[in-house]
Amino acid sequence: MASDHNIADIRKEYRLQTLLENNVDPDPIQQFKKWWDDAIESHIEEVNAMTLATSTKDGRPSARMVLLKEVQDNGFVFFTNYESKKGKNLLENPQASLVFFWKELERQVRIEGIAKKISEKDSDDYFILRPEESKIGAWSSPQSQVISSREILEKNFEKYIDEFADGTILRPPYWGGYVVQPAVIEFWQGRPGRLHDRLQYTAVNDGWKLERLAP
Repeated sequence: MASDHNIADIRKEYRLQTLLENNVDPDPIQQFKKWWDDAIESHIEEVNAMTLATSTKDGRPSARMVLLKEVQDNGFVFFTNYESKKGKNLLENPQASLVFFWKELERQVRIEGIAKKISEKDSDDYFILRPEESKIGAWSSPQSQVISSREILEKNFEKYIDEFADGTILRPPYWGGYVVQPAVIEFWQGRPGRLHDRLQYTAVNDGWKLERLAP
């Protein structure tokens, strides 16, 4: 079928940088932090946006965009409603995958690992820092549930504004953080001719094995 906007004709040649074994950190978390600093310096919009993929216990996948909120020595932290679809998935099956795509740098990072809840204290500490509207929003939205209209959300929002008018907005017990503890991290750098650089770190014993993957 003829078209002026044929998807198959979309092309981009990647030429910005290289990714070689002798130029990366032996620890993938530290390597991620280097790339993160590059992304921050490049003023990428929504630089902390990442795809989070989860699945049910029988392997039915689901993916959505979430926001990275912290990089710890043991993994990558995000926050959500524990009763949301992703929360229910992770309760059934803690295996998770993250993907960052920074097109301005022609870079991608893929992470596979286990998602675990962070401590209640750490969730409380982060919740305190959220804007007031976001705090009220966490109380107002029964995330992932079917609702009859937007009016439900707006009424809930007004209800909780009144409820917390004279006091601190506490964290809902069903809302908090996860850390995805990586077993595999892959760094992808676009290269000409689709001969992209792909370096994969795999957790082994108390360290990491670094290997190059064919593009």
